[in-house]
Amino acid sequence: ETHKRLEALNKKVSAYAKKIKSALSSRYSLQSIIGESETIRRYKNMLSRFARTGSPVLILGPTGVGKELTAGALHCASDRREGPFVCINCAAIPKELFESELFGYSPGAFSGAHKDGKVGQLELADNGTLFLDEIGDTPLAVQSKLLRVLENGTFCRVGSTKPRLANFRLVAATNRDLKSMMSEGYFREDLYYRISPLVLNVPPLNQRREDIPLLARHLLERMNRTEVRITETAMQALMAYSWPGNVRELRNILTRALSLCNHDTIGPADLPLD
Repeated sequence: ETHKRLEALNKKVSAYAKKIKSALSSRYSLQSIIGESETIRRYKNMLSRFARTGSPVLILGPTGVGKELTAGALHCASDRREGPFVCINCAAIPKELFESELFGYSPGAFSGAHKDGKVGQLELADNGTLFLDEIGDTPLAVQSKLLRVLENGTFCRVGSTKPRLANFRLVAATNRDLKSMMSEGYFREDLYYRISPLVLNVPPLNQRREDIPLLARHLLERMNRTEVRITETAMQALMAYSWPGNVRELRNILTRALSLCNHDTIGPADLPLD
C-alpha cells in the first residue's frame, strides 16, 4: 500500500514539474522572428552571436517592436535553453511589492506575508534566464540591490540574512532613453554599465518594410484566417505607412480589417484612413 502511494505521489510530482517547466519556458525562438530583409538578417545574426555568450544583454527598441520575442529567442539559442525563462514586467509591479517579488521573502518577513514565505523570481530563474522588461521603471532602491546581486552573485530574501546563490543570465529591455534618465537621476549609472555590455537594437518596422507582406501573412495564419488575401493596393498602403506602433500595430490593423472585409479580401477601404 505504501509503495502504491509513493508511485502515485511520484506521478503527481512529475506532472507538476512538467507544468512548471512549461510555464517557465520561452514561447519564442529564432524561427519566431519573421522576415528576410537584409536588416532583419543582420539583426538575427547579431542575436545568434550574443546568445553564445553568458554576458548580460540590453535590448533597445520602440514599443511593439518585439523585445520580449528577442529575449525569448536569446534564451532558446543559448546554453541555458533547458533552464527556466522568467519574465518580469518592471512597469507592472507596485513599488512597495517590487523587492519581495524579485528576491522573495522569508516567513513572517512583514505583516500579511505568507506563513511559509515566498520564492522570488531570482530563485525561479536559477540556471536559466531572467528577463527584466521595461527595466527603466525599476525603483531606485531596488536598482542598488539588483546591482549588488549582479556583482556578488548572491542575494537574501526579504527578512532573511541567509545568502543565496544567483545563477542566471540577465536580459533587460526598455523603450526609454536610459542615458537621459541617468543624467536626471532616475537610473543608476553603475547599473546601466552592468546590464549593457551587449546592446541589441531591434529594428523598427519602418526600417524593414519589405518584410511587411511576410509578417502580414504570418499574422493572418496566427489568426487562423489563411484563406484571406490582401489586395495589391492595400498592401502598397501598408508598406507606405510609418508604423509608429510597429508589429503590434500591424496586428491590430489586420484584426480590424478582418472584421470589415467582404469575401475574405482585405482592400484599402478596410484599412484606417491614415
